[in-house]
Amino acid sequence: MSARTPATAYDHLWMHFTRMGDYADTPVPVIVRGEGAYIHDDRGKRYIDGLSGLFVVNAGHGRRELAETAARQAAELAYFPIWGYAHPRAVELAERLAHLAPGDLDKVFFTTGGGEAVETAWKLAKQYHKLTGNPGRYKVISRAVAYHGTPHGALSITGLPALKAPFEPLVPGAFRVPNTNIYRAPVHGDDPEAFGRWAADRIEEQILFEGPDTVAAVFLEPVQNAGGCFPPPPGYFPRVREICDRHGVLLVSDEVICAFGRLGTTFGCERYGYVPDMITCAKGMTSGYSPIGACIVSDRVAEPFHRGGEAFLHGYTFGGHPVSAAVALANLDLLDREGLNRRVRDHEADFRATLDRLRDLPVVGDVRGSGYFHGIELVKDKATKETFTPEETERVLYGFLSRELFANGLYCRADDRGDPVIQLAPPLVAGQQLFDEIEAILRDVLTRAWAKL
Repeated sequence: MSARTPATAYDHLWMHFTRMGDYADTPVPVIVRGEGAYIHDDRGKRYIDGLSGLFVVNAGHGRRELAETAARQAAELAYFPIWGYAHPRAVELAERLAHLAPGDLDKVFFTTGGGEAVETAWKLAKQYHKLTGNPGRYKVISRAVAYHGTPHGALSITGLPALKAPFEPLVPGAFRVPNTNIYRAPVHGDDPEAFGRWAADRIEEQILFEGPDTVAAVFLEPVQNAGGCFPPPPGYFPRVREICDRHGVLLVSDEVICAFGRLGTTFGCERYGYVPDMITCAKGMTSGYSPIGACIVSDRVAEPFHRGGEAFLHGYTFGGHPVSAAVALANLDLLDREGLNRRVRDHEADFRATLDRLRDLPVVGDVRGSGYFHGIELVKDKATKETFTPEETERVLYGFLSRELFANGLYCRADDRGDPVIQLAPPLVAGQQLFDEIEAILRDVLTRAWAKL
């Protein structure tokens, strides 16, 4: 690596979701190596990867067998499209995912990432309804504060106004309902089952308000990411499934983060006992060793597209890429061989208990999540749940916490998509020693952050 890399990173590399001006006089952090649940920068400093890269590196860093699989496949067949043709790895991976997915989700449409998978699901839902005699069904319903991706359609489904404002007008027809943040529940905050039914019923209310014959699909994550890891209350998803069936609306389970072990199951919908009409997934499918995404579709929804001369007029140049598909197959083998789903289920209570120790800090309002996917909501007043002002968010969350956590050896996410939260999603190989290291760093930095409030 050149000694000028940090400087030239600012000069030429346009980093994603980044305030580039922050690096005008500050070196860009440069990560050069990963090993297990740790990453190393260009100066040799080691950090805990508390976010699995970006909820991606489920199997951990430094898995040589995945790199070697990529090299072998590139030497054999580096690229061929699946536009009217097939190659062995795409066929094998589609079959593998169909066998792993619940119910009759047997058809796999490959993309190169999660946002593209969500975009695919919305387009597919609209064309499905046209092919089945319901051309007026184009609207989608998602949840407040939920993030579903950056393409124009996926961004329209996203429930974060600040992320959408620079690009409006977006795709029409996307509507929001309340999410499942029981910590800030407007009703039934002390009764999870009642709150779950109330939140699910808001979906039916929105369907009826818009007109059932205009609604194509509902997009929900098993555990909502943005806002800080909102798990579903008991009974929520079975009730949503019932509502969608009653009104002929497709249910899309957006599992770009929640699939491939993040919640201790291959697919998040398994964890919460529902079978959607489509699953969107990406990230952990290859543990980040090569990019890929997919929309997994039920036989019922796919059937009209397999009649006569019909076609889904949609695709991506690199969808189902041979190298990525080969790596995904090897990664799924690895997850099975090492029992990483079971490992998450066996250790998630320990992870949660370790994070719960932070509740004695005055700045920690709530700890929530599922599997190896948790959020810590920060508050100014635990009794009233008073949140930060915009000035405090800027000064404490972005101006202090993000920088100090990293400087003290913990890479994670400090964000205010909704309310101020710290998100943690370590690689699935993590155990108690890593949990304790994470807690110690958080305790120190959060204690100092409180003093700044």
